Amino acid sequence: MGKSSYRLMAAAGLLGLLAACDGSSTGGDSGDGGGPPAKAECRHYTAQRQPFFGDLHVHTVYSLDANTQGTIITPHEAYQFAQGEQLGIQPYDAQGNATRFTRIARPLDFAAVTDHAELFGEVEICTNAAYLEYNAPECIFYRARPNESFILFNLVAVGLPELPQFPVPPGVPIVSDLPVVGSNGKIPRLPYCGLNGERCLQAAKTPWQDTQRAAEAHYDRSDNCRFTTFVGYEYTLAPSSNNLHRNVIFASEVVPELPVATQEFPRPELLWAELARVCRSEDGCDYLTIPHNSNLSAGLMFETKDRFNNDYTAEFAQTRQDNEPLVEIMQAKGQSECLGTSGAGAADELCDFELLPYNNLTGDRFGGLNTGPPMAQDFVREALKEGLRQEQRLGVNPFKYGFIGSSDTHIGSPGNVMETAEFPGHGGAGASGGNGLSDVIEGNPGGLAVLWAEENTRESLFAAMRRREAYATSGTRPIVRFFGGWNLPAGQCASANFAADGYVNGVPMGGDLPARPASAGAPRFAVSALRDPGAPGDPAQPLQRIQIVKGWVENGAKVEKVYEVAGNPVNGAGVNLANCETTGSGFASLCAVWQDPDFDPAEPAFYYARVVENPQCRWHWRQCLAAGVTVEQCVNDPGSVPEGFAGCCSDYPRTVQERAWTSPIWYKPPPG
Repeated sequence: MGKSSYRLMAAAGLLGLLAACDGSSTGGDSGDGGGPPAKAECRHYTAQRQPFFGDLHVHTVYSLDANTQGTIITPHEAYQFAQGEQLGIQPYDAQGNATRFTRIARPLDFAAVTDHAELFGEVEICTNAAYLEYNAPECIFYRARPNESFILFNLVAVGLPELPQFPVPPGVPIVSDLPVVGSNGKIPRLPYCGLNGERCLQAAKTPWQDTQRAAEAHYDRSDNCRFTTFVGYEYTLAPSSNNLHRNVIFASEVVPELPVATQEFPRPELLWAELARVCRSEDGCDYLTIPHNSNLSAGLMFETKDRFNNDYTAEFAQTRQDNEPLVEIMQAKGQSECLGTSGAGAADELCDFELLPYNNLTGDRFGGLNTGPPMAQDFVREALKEGLRQEQRLGVNPFKYGFIGSSDTHIGSPGNVMETAEFPGHGGAGASGGNGLSDVIEGNPGGLAVLWAEENTRESLFAAMRRREAYATSGTRPIVRFFGGWNLPAGQCASANFAADGYVNGVPMGGDLPARPASAGAPRFAVSALRDPGAPGDPAQPLQRIQIVKGWVENGAKVEKVYEVAGNPVNGAGVNLANCETTGSGFASLCAVWQDPDFDPAEPAFYYARVVENPQCRWHWRQCLAAGVTVEQCVNDPGSVPEGFAGCCSDYPRTVQERAWTSPIWYKPPPG
């Protein structure tokens, strides 16, 4: 892409791997020596569960890519922002004062700061004058030339190359596993990190411990339960710039001494194995990992080979399922639901939504030499189908994912997902100086994670993540429920006890249909949606329709189909591009009980609901209008459009239809 806003992409690709944390498991340090206080019962508790909106993907000053683009927001400030406080952001003037300010219209219920664990220590040393190595040549260069340092630090940190590999027996080291001669089995860090990188490893504890302190300080342990935090970080693996990133979310304040990072554990299965070793349930530690941006993985995120390039085993598939109950399907770098340009998704017109035009983190850098067009296999819907096929072979589904969205903000502003002209950009960091779009045009404000839980506590929310009772939105806040079962009442939409009927007679989103009764026909699904009412400064549109997306395996082939179940896809809703005013009707609520007309009890299947709102202007077009750019100008005199707003005249869609995706419900045929 060639923009600083997405330097993360290059970094990730270059990030190699290298040094080590000791990984010993310790209790979290609350800073008072006595551990955190007990959590009070929440006054808003309800057994029927309620939706909580949050963001589980947030970067602050401690991430290399955010730091080198001028982000100085701390985890503490990020959590304050999530609760509704105003945030001053870059660029800063000569006196260090922020020149831009941002605030979300509605506070979040929960959040997790998830800075890149790789290079934690290197950044800490180069930005903290208390370290002697602060004056090392690399650090002087870091502060003087942050853009170039971003590349340099990642280049130096590159591990052994990802060479083509061939199937080898487990236990036989492959090229990437071989130690570097003379480095005691570890790949060297920058010279100022000292022998075996020990100085940087020690320094890494400072940002990691501050991340924990911030999470503890802003976790509301009173019975008001207004805000919940999770200790977390991002594992930043991206061989050859192909994204395999995961956010690691811990259930409580009990976390490892150092985050398990790419440098020592350069494969997801190595990450899971080490997390299992250093985060043990008997010590009060629990975790899950959430992959994201599979759309930028160039075929790797959902491959069915292990690190030795051998086919998955049942044990491996179970490990993946156990570690990864959720996938982030929507964020600032696009949606990962389905590809609307080729493959099966091309027949689904709603897959043409926030699609990035390339297949890895390099983006349009280097003239596109290290990237290609997006690939259908990198999208979650395709992975869900492949998971069914793997389950037929192995007995275990490795890709049994529920859905969340998040922002991936790199300016420390969780939940800043409003589709307005005031969107500050999650990457660009104000590089345009107000003389252009606030972010790269293919970027978007990102999404939200919604969890159905009894109360707003770590325990209740983490349990919701584990059972996949979660859904993603592209940034708005519709309330969506989805149940499946064999005996759901046909009149459930008219019931005053919609949720109770769903729990009693079926399973919620994220669940498995129970064994099919002998007398049962096709399964029923009940879906209900209430529109986002919006808020001052955060307008939302009425609902347009609800769809149910089904995927299944038929005679070994992967099949998918989209069913319209409620609303009206041709309701005449539209947008006036001259002023972004919306036209047409919509729905305040929608509900349907739907029975699969194509059900075959011998075929495994999954079902999820997609709730679609009426169209509205996309963030970038709102900024174009605010700058005085019009459609007519783009058509008749595009050369007169200021350079910073050149994207206004591109082919990028000027409108969007915000949406929500529920986690799937799975059907498994009886053995035989």
